[in-house]
Amino acid sequence: MSASPLGHFGLGCAIATPVSMDGALDLARFTAHARNCIESGCESLTLFGTTGEGTAFGIAPRQAAFAAFAAAGIDPATRLLSGVMSLSDEDSAAQAEVALAAGCRGLLIAPPSYFRAVDEDSLFTWYSRILQPLSGRTKAYLYHIPQMTGAAISVALVGRLRQAFPDLVAGVKDSSGDWSNTAALLAQHRDLQILVGDERLLARAVREGGSGTICGVSNVAPQILIAAANKGQDDARIAPLVDAILRHPVTPAVKALVAHRYGDMGWLPTRAPLPALTEAVSLELGAVMDGIVARPLAA
Repeated sequence: MSASPLGHFGLGCAIATPVSMDGALDLARFTAHARNCIESGCESLTLFGTTGEGTAFGIAPRQAAFAAFAAAGIDPATRLLSGVMSLSDEDSAAQAEVALAAGCRGLLIAPPSYFRAVDEDSLFTWYSRILQPLSGRTKAYLYHIPQMTGAAISVALVGRLRQAFPDLVAGVKDSSGDWSNTAALLAQHRDLQILVGDERLLARAVREGGSGTICGVSNVAPQILIAAANKGQDDARIAPLVDAILRHPVTPAVKALVAHRYGDMGWLPTRAPLPALTEAVSLELGAVMDGIVARPLAA
């Protein structure tokens, strides 16, 4: 189990963001889904991450979402983290400040994504410009998702950043899906909260010292993840559900399953430029999920 002095993180939801056909936030659906996720066992919600289409939302919709969550009685200091996902350090810093002003308990900070030929020193400089003003004010989680950003947060870079900002860097979210990378993080930075984004690796990571997860499947089937996130117990239903989702673009697929979960196709739209899945695909994928989740657990 987790060896981090920061304690166990548990099951976090990379919450999907409902929008109308014109891309406007649907705050009623958003807050209702948030409450449902918490009631279903999610200990925290991370807004505007990958599953939440974080790169597609500027400052104004972020402010509106945080205000709506507060009005809905969802305590940001205990429940909410915010994704920080932007190319420029100025825009990333602005996103961070909006989340802190709303009282969020932490930040999930992705590296910049457009320029791919960047080295560790350059990423250290970029992160330092964002982290410096945040020291002593929050907890930051470094977001390693190189298949999306093209910029890897190496185990060595984690070490440099935590040394430079010891009161700020709380952990790493490893969404690479590469167990060797997760294992290296656990070996060298076990006292941080090491989180995994690929649910198929979750139970193993927790057994070997990981602190939990921020993941997309918790939007639709948190019940099959709770034991994995908190006790490191394997659940044979997790891998086939993730595999089914990965046959489609991930974020639209998660939204399609949320639509199926609630019987509400108003969840299907995505924000441009991300294409949405169709109602037919939602029904098909939902039937697959229902069949997987309904399977009895092995004794």
